[in-house]
Amino acid sequence: MKIYNTLSGRKEEFIPQVEGRVNMYACGITVSGEAHIGHAYQALIYDIIRKFLEKCGYIVDYARNYTDVDDKIIAKSHETSIPADKYAEMMIEKIDHEMQRLQVDEPTRWLKATCCIEDIIDFIKVLIEKGHAYATADGDVYFSVESFKGYGKLSHRNLEDALSGVRIESDESKKNALDFALWKSAKAGEIFWESPWGKGRPGWHIECSAMNRKAFGECLDIHGGGRDLIFPHHENEIAQSEALSGKPFAKYWIHNGLIKVNGQKMSKSLGNSLLLSDLLDKYDPETIKFALLQTNYRNDINVTDNLFPDADKHMYEFYKIIRSAEEKGLQSEDLDSEIDEKFNRGMGDDFNTACVLADLFGYFKKIKAKINAGDNSAMASINQIRKTYSLLGLFRKPAKDFIAYYEEKTREEFPQEVVRLAELRLEAKRNKDYQTADKLRAEITALGYAVKDTKDGYTLAKA
Repeated sequence: MKIYNTLSGRKEEFIPQVEGRVNMYACGITVSGEAHIGHAYQALIYDIIRKFLEKCGYIVDYARNYTDVDDKIIAKSHETSIPADKYAEMMIEKIDHEMQRLQVDEPTRWLKATCCIEDIIDFIKVLIEKGHAYATADGDVYFSVESFKGYGKLSHRNLEDALSGVRIESDESKKNALDFALWKSAKAGEIFWESPWGKGRPGWHIECSAMNRKAFGECLDIHGGGRDLIFPHHENEIAQSEALSGKPFAKYWIHNGLIKVNGQKMSKSLGNSLLLSDLLDKYDPETIKFALLQTNYRNDINVTDNLFPDADKHMYEFYKIIRSAEEKGLQSEDLDSEIDEKFNRGMGDDFNTACVLADLFGYFKKIKAKINAGDNSAMASINQIRKTYSLLGLFRKPAKDFIAYYEEKTREEFPQEVVRLAELRLEAKRNKDYQTADKLRAEITALGYAVKDTKDGYTLAKA
């Protein structure tokens, strides 16, 4: 198995520290708001990576965290007049509910910053003793970036590049502009814990290092997160952890791409954030997963208007083929091992979900031909697809249930006559009867709708 390691900048053979066992951590959500599609994607990707490692025979101890105390949560607390700890608990409950709706499994263990305060304080004490951190007169504690010679090795930048590449918080008590907070003194009305430096709370970066040290010890096999966390968050994690232990913090660093909406970075300021709850109200979890997993996890996903409708239709077409085999009474207890072997090769090459999803179109084309010929081996392929691709969260439903969901949804969105004409037009195009296809397009347009061709079918919209 090969994994792209951000630290080395290349794919590497995966060899865990202890044979047959993997400890793995992925940065989770700061619970200052509801889960959006970016949170969902990251949770989905690392859940799938965990499951594929298990499929390969590893025993995986997989942890995710909730950042349940930070500046944004405190701001929300002031805004809503809900105590910060209660606000965080409320948001965790909401986010957990949406992830369950998406059918993303729980990690082996959940980590929370507020459950590790004493560990964080002890961690900071040792950094101060070793000369890697310093306290200020105001009760803040900063990590001294200049004290750690390897700073910048994950993001592949030197200190000068780092200074120009990140927004620096102005603070005259810092020795260096890049020094980052390990402990923040509490302002009036803020949540706080007692510490040797006064009342305060942990900085963001120290939380992950202390939680991981408590859960796994000095070194992780895999540390994951979004690409936006490489600098400064993960860079700072490495600095403080390795300054403490003198050992590598993680052997493999993996980062997923970000979500864009019609080519723009998704952000609250642009008003283009897509809440997970809204997506789940409109689409089946399998549709959402198919849409997101069509892109290699290291690349950005561009959410266009057609991304989820197209994925919906693909899954519908696949399930229709499965249903047609069932209706024909085809039966087989066998499995098609070639499908599983090809899946393992694709996923074994840096978890390439895009590759293994692309294979489905060819598989179902062959299955359809076998069904038309009354060949029972069609069911062996279907059985294998259901078993293998369930790892990605796909083909877990009875075919009739997904078909009913899609057809009911389509009836609500578009008149039955428009859908009927669009299906006839698709069939005409497949038969190269372009004159009939043009005539049907004109009829659809006359009814006030537009049909757009896609690689594997069509989409409908109001004209």
